[in-house]
Amino acid sequence: MTPEMVTEIGRQAIETTLIVSSPILGLALVVGLAVSVLQAMTQLNEATLTFVPKVLAVFAAVIIFLPWMLGVLTSFMAQLFLSIPNYVQ
Repeated sequence: MTPEMVTEIGRQAIETTLIVSSPILGLALVVGLAVSVLQAMTQLNEATLTFVPKVLAVFAAVIIFLPWMLGVLTSFMAQLFLSIPNYVQ
């Protein structure tokens, strides 16, 4: 296994991680921004007002995107396992 192969596997792993996590992180960002704007307009500074909506949004996003996320991760792992003979040489 050459250093280039290791670098390529690492790059693919990081790329897959970013692709899989982006919908959940993006939704948490949007919900956090919306709650912050709401708090700024109403001058309510309560910590639970930022925490609870984000948790609920992330939970809903995980339920919605879980089949897609599992598909991406499964295809990445299948590709990795199928190319093990190429890495041994």
